[in-house]
Amino acid sequence: MRKVVYSTGVSLDGFIAGPGGDIGWSAPSEELHRFHNQQMREVGVQLCGRRLYEVMKFWQTRDEDPSATEVELEFTKIWKQTPKLVFSTTLEAVEGDNTTLAEGEAVETVAALKQEPGKDLAVGGAGLAATLIEAGLVDDYRLFVSPVILGSGTPFFPPLAEPIDLEPVETRTFGSRVVYLRYRAGQ
Repeated sequence: MRKVVYSTGVSLDGFIAGPGGDIGWSAPSEELHRFHNQQMREVGVQLCGRRLYEVMKFWQTRDEDPSATEVELEFTKIWKQTPKLVFSTTLEAVEGDNTTLAEGEAVETVAALKQEPGKDLAVGGAGLAATLIEAGLVDDYRLFVSPVILGSGTPFFPPLAEPIDLEPVETRTFGSRVVYLRYRAGQ
């Protein structure tokens, strides 16, 4: 059975974006970007909410920019090859390589995808992730904790009615002082 992986940069106080949606503080170093590239190679389907889809459209044409670095070009190639499923109640169509607009409800669609063979599913976007967390569908949490306190913004975790028991799996500190924390949902 496939796993659902929720992975993103987060501030020390638990926000994935600051006030006004600011994510400038989370730009990865080259070392961290290479790590992200490797993790992205392991994704079977990238599940996106509307806002993440819009942010990530940048990668559809990054390879056309002569200022793109080698690590960015590598990510662009991986991103374009990875199937992407966008969940939105406001979009009527999506564009981009291997990008599809989901037709069903997120919980039912993702539960069915988990049962199919293949590589793991990666969820991106706080709203979509919150829906899947609340439904008990997220199996793996991967936080890239930046040494910054934002004070407010978009939280990594939604408010929960019950605690989720997690098992620590892996930690790593990058030269940029970002700490990678990986947890598996309790069985």
